[in-house]
Amino acid sequence: MTDPTCIFCRIVRGEIPCEKIYEDDAVLAFMDIGPIIKGHALIIPKAHYERIIDVPPDLLGRVIAVTQRVARALFDGLGADGVNIHQTNGAVAGQTVPHVHFHAIPRFEGDGHSWNWRAGAYADRAEMAGLAGRLRDALKSS
Repeated sequence: MTDPTCIFCRIVRGEIPCEKIYEDDAVLAFMDIGPIIKGHALIIPKAHYERIIDVPPDLLGRVIAVTQRVARALFDGLGADGVNIHQTNGAVAGQTVPHVHFHAIPRFEGDGHSWNWRAGAYADRAEMAGLAGRLRDALKSS
């Protein structure tokens, strides 16, 4: 499965060069050309899937296993003090390339990057419980 217009599919096909750090028959990891922190890598399934919910579980497991290996390489190979793993689904969530991908971002003390997380709150416990119930129902049917 491939998309002729997808930049990541074009990378997989060799039409666009990349700096590969890992490749097997199903998964590719390569350097991000616009790194948040130098050493930032992307891990993708070679087959085109837009959202994480579209990827077959066995393939997703392989992608996650490579993501774990890349994270270890960021610690061991670059001496990172920490690693962020980031993944988004849908434009509203910040997905800019509609091909499932994981970001593995090395973090270093004093690197200056901040996620600017602003925690929200539920109105009360009942609101949280109501949403949890909807999620449990959805999980039963999936």
